[in-house]
Amino acid sequence: MLRRNSVLIGVIIANILLIIAMFSYSGGSQIDLNSEGYDFINNYFCDLFGVEAQNGMKNSARGWAIVGTFFLSLSFAIFFIHFSAKIPYRTASNIIKYAGILTMIFTFLVVTPLHDLMILIGITFCLICYFYITFFVLKSKLHLLKILSVITLLVMYLCSYIYFTKQYLIYLPLIQKVSYILNLIWILSLEYFTTKVDFEV
Repeated sequence: MLRRNSVLIGVIIANILLIIAMFSYSGGSQIDLNSEGYDFINNYFCDLFGVEAQNGMKNSARGWAIVGTFFLSLSFAIFFIHFSAKIPYRTASNIIKYAGILTMIFTFLVVTPLHDLMILIGITFCLICYFYITFFVLKSKLHLLKILSVITLLVMYLCSYIYFTKQYLIYLPLIQKVSYILNLIWILSLEYFTTKVDFEV
């Protein structure tokens, strides 16, 4: 029971902690340094990790956000281990497993001062892992998941493009949230609505 639902339980705990972090955030965003509270449209997730909030005040959200990110990273790492076991090809299975685990290690490390470097490395492993998963989903008969997989991957690419080129940066906090929600739906769908048989050719 616990093993079967470990991903879902971890995701629920993570999101509760991240929501608490958002409500604990004192204020300041890329649009207005003097704004109050967390602005879902204009604040990044990483604003929750700073020692100080964007408005210069002590960031009370930091502890909640760090623990929440730990549970999220752990949950996703467990998912990659579970999902890799459904892939009948050893090389591809190992890439999904180990690239996924590495992605989550670097994802958690974005809470450190090495934030930008961890994002660069984490996104690299993440896109490799997601590409492999999407490839196998597209070969399956899981038609709704095919659509969801492509959309999730494209939004990830869009986030990466904006982050690294700095173009349309003002829209990134909102697109980041859309990507996060898509990722949650995608991961949980793959965890609970796929089996090894779906990926056998």
